[in-house]
Amino acid sequence: IQRRYPIGAEVSDEGVSFRTFADKRNKVEVLYDGGRAFSLEREDDGYFSGFDPKAKAGDRYRYRLDGGDAFPDPVSRFQPEGVLKSSQIIDPRKFKWTDQNWKGVTNLGQVLYEMHIGTFTQGGTWRSAIERLQFLKNLGITCLELMPVADFMGRFNWGYDGVDQFAPA
Repeated sequence: IQRRYPIGAEVSDEGVSFRTFADKRNKVEVLYDGGRAFSLEREDDGYFSGFDPKAKAGDRYRYRLDGGDAFPDPVSRFQPEGVLKSSQIIDPRKFKWTDQNWKGVTNLGQVLYEMHIGTFTQGGTWRSAIERLQFLKNLGITCLELMPVADFMGRFNWGYDGVDQFAPA
């Protein structure tokens, strides 16, 4: 199966390809919630990889190293119960993009606002921030830099110590 990304869980029509780096380990398994395990094969460069035809988008999993404790995938695309719990396999091909015609903005004349989602709104969510965009527009703000983006510990966070860099909070 041809991979698009160098590491992580990657969905195809036939199953899921896994790849992770664990150069000091002898054995890496994908441990699915529910107990099923799938062994990855060692590559020459410290990576472990494998293709599981039984896996699918929505499955939750962790990596088990040398038969010990299981850990979330460090390049997970989604951590539905937080950064210390199981990762969830996501199929990004299912996302319906709606911005094909957006051309971006020029730097000249922009007024930037660095928005920390956890402190900008009572709800601390991206959705609750949407409800306040008109307020920012009325202030003259033309561009937002959203933080945090990477998943993090706790309910609110400034975004500087994100854990799962590929899993939006």
